[in-house]
Amino acid sequence: MKTIVITGGTDGIGRYLAGVYAVRGDRVVVIGRHPEKGERFAAAAGSNVRFLRADLDLLSDNRALIEELRNSYPVLDALVLCARFYRSARYETPEGIESTFAHFYLSRYLFGHELREALERSGNPVIMNVAGPGADLSAVQWNDIQFERYYSGGAALGQGGKLNDLLGVSFAAQYPDGKTRYVLLHPGVTATGQTGEYDPATALMVENMRRFGKPIPAAAKPIVDLIDAPPADILSAFVEGRRIPIRGRGFDSNAADHLNELTRKFLASHRESAR
Repeated sequence: MKTIVITGGTDGIGRYLAGVYAVRGDRVVVIGRHPEKGERFAAAAGSNVRFLRADLDLLSDNRALIEELRNSYPVLDALVLCARFYRSARYETPEGIESTFAHFYLSRYLFGHELREALERSGNPVIMNVAGPGADLSAVQWNDIQFERYYSGGAALGQGGKLNDLLGVSFAAQYPDGKTRYVLLHPGVTATGQTGEYDPATALMVENMRRFGKPIPAAAKPIVDLIDAPPADILSAFVEGRRIPIRGRGFDSNAADHLNELTRKFLASHRESAR
C-alpha cells in the first residue's frame, strides 16, 4: 500500500488521481480549502481517502498541515502538487502576500522541502509538480515578483509555472544523492473545473477551455504512469506526456539558485514577523 498526498485533491485532475489510487487500495490524503466538498468526496471515495482542510494561500496553514502530515505519515510514497486558483484581480492574503505567489509557488516549495524526509523513507518516492514547464524565463518579474505595480491573472499564473520549474532545478541540485524524483508536468488544456475568480472576458475563455479541453482521464494518464514508475533522473519535465529537455535558459541553474535564496529569506522574514 502506497501513501499519496494530493494538494488540490478535491477537484479536477487531483480528484481523479485520488479516486484511481483509492480504488487500487492505496492510502490517499486529499487537501483542499472547502470542508464540505472535501468531506463529501472522502466519504464517497471510501476508507482509503482522508480529507484535510487547508487554505494554501496561508503559510500558517501550510506549515500546520505539513506538521500534521509528518506526524501522521512518517513514510510518503508520492506528493502530487495540483492546487491552483486563478484570480483576475490581485488579492493579498491576510499574511500580506500576493495570493498566486503564495498558493502556486510558496506552498509547493514548503511541501516539497519539508516533506522530503518522509518521502526519502519510501522505496521509490516522487514529487509530481503539475504546473507548466517549458515557459521562457522572461515570465518571472524579478523586480516585482508579487505584481504590486502591475497585475495580470494570466501573468501571475505564468510566472508561477516558471517559478515551479526553477524550484525543481534547485531541489534536484540540493539533494543530488536523494531517492526522491522531482517531476514537472504540464497536462495540457483539460476540461476541469478551472477554479478561480474571473472577470467576464476571462470567464468566457475558461468556459471554452472546459468545453474543448481534453478529458480528465486522458490528462491524468501520464501522471499515473510517472508516479507508478518515476524516471531515473532526479529531475525531469513533461508536456502532455512528452518529455522535454531541462536545459537552456528556461531551467537556468543560476536563476534557480537566486530564486531559492530569495525564497529562503522571504520565508524566514515572514516567520520572524509572524511571531
